[in-house]
Amino acid sequence: MTILQHVSWLLIACNLLFAAAIVFLERRDAAATWAWILVLIFLPGLGFILYLVFGQNLRRRRFLRIRAANRDRIGNIVSRQREVFAQHRIAFNDPRMEPHRDFIYMNLSSAHAIYTQDNEVDIFSDGEAKFERLLADIDAARDHIHLMYYIVRDDGLGRLLLDRLAGKAKSGVEVRFLADHVGSHRLSRRFFRPLIEAGGQAAFFFPIRFGQLTPRINYRNHRKLAIIDGRIGYIGGFNIGDEYRGRDPRMGFWRDTHLRVRGSAVRQMQARFLYDWNLAVPDKPLLPDERYFPDEPGPGRVGMQIVASGPDQDLEQIKHGFIKMIHDAESFIYIQTPYFVPDESFLTALRIASLSGVDVRLMIPERPDHRIVHYATFAHLDEMLKAGVKVYLYRKGFLHAKMIVADGKIATVGTANIDNRSFRLNFEVNAFLFDSEVAGRLAALFEDDLADCVELTPDLYHNRPLVHKARESVARLLSPIM
Repeated sequence: MTILQHVSWLLIACNLLFAAAIVFLERRDAAATWAWILVLIFLPGLGFILYLVFGQNLRRRRFLRIRAANRDRIGNIVSRQREVFAQHRIAFNDPRMEPHRDFIYMNLSSAHAIYTQDNEVDIFSDGEAKFERLLADIDAARDHIHLMYYIVRDDGLGRLLLDRLAGKAKSGVEVRFLADHVGSHRLSRRFFRPLIEAGGQAAFFFPIRFGQLTPRINYRNHRKLAIIDGRIGYIGGFNIGDEYRGRDPRMGFWRDTHLRVRGSAVRQMQARFLYDWNLAVPDKPLLPDERYFPDEPGPGRVGMQIVASGPDQDLEQIKHGFIKMIHDAESFIYIQTPYFVPDESFLTALRIASLSGVDVRLMIPERPDHRIVHYATFAHLDEMLKAGVKVYLYRKGFLHAKMIVADGKIATVGTANIDNRSFRLNFEVNAFLFDSEVAGRLAALFEDDLADCVELTPDLYHNRPLVHKARESVARLLSPIM
């Protein structure tokens, strides 16, 4: 046999070995299993390299240790709340939330998401307003500033933010900045030097070294949180960069949704930051000092839970929350997402809702930022249109909002897209809002956005170019591992 034949047989053996590992050892989702087998068959050699990097499950030993410590601290609170809800002893500030008692209980049980009702919520739908308010809150900080973002750019906004943070660090305020290393792959460590020299701290989440084959490259921190003095919290879709202020000529106007929260829900955001910081900086763990969790009543009346999910969890808590919202809806479901590559459970929930007479409306961007994901999105729209779901393409710029509103009573805003990456692979965090006034405002935002959309009718969908249909078919096969 020639050397080439030996190499060919070796590649075939490697593919068979990894296929066996996927099927018999990892017990992963069946759709993902078949997708990986297709990759291994049609990309011999490259396939098992891709599997080494993207396909392996992440070891959870450190996760379990840190998670256990967190749950020890809040376990008693969660247990007491579950008892209160089970015995129907909770008094809702908004009486319309009574039918959603079981929803809140589910989040308590699966995600240890404490329910609070003293929150005040401001909604931002454009970057200029959001960052103007965030910078003002940073300027007013007195004790500490904790920031965590998936993407941080070394551009006008990034440098402006870092300059403000360095100034606060010089004045004695504790500043910590956590950026995801893959999301912020263009960012040099030198970017943080002014902050570090001023006494602040900065770290990359799961740093990846050049040429390193590790499953950590596939498990990224997609969360966007800002906590100031333990009293003000930001959560939503905006990252740090000029494009998120609508200043990228390629993407144009950037439509996103972000919340500014004051109240007890901020403590849950703070706990999430501490957890992620300790994962990123295990040699210098951040202890839960009382000043990070001020025990004082909030200024509002909004009911809220902060739900996190990721590869460190046994359940897909945020996805379960999405599906529960769909099942509970009686009148309408509004969904905004930049990527719509769901699994069968989510598709089934939407089909059942729409066929049951619920007005289901899905808004996605007309202009893609990731083409293969955009093709996979369109591949899933056929069955939605057949079920009566109304699909809208946002045309004003790029739609990056991650929002669901049900019946104008409950809503969720956060970092999770409707795709398998957000459901299973990324570290995500969402606010689930149980308040008809806030949910009504978010529903009104969706309805205002319809003026900047075109409806994707069944005729328009089926008349798209044949080459697009072919690309979509391939993308759909790979969607379980995107």
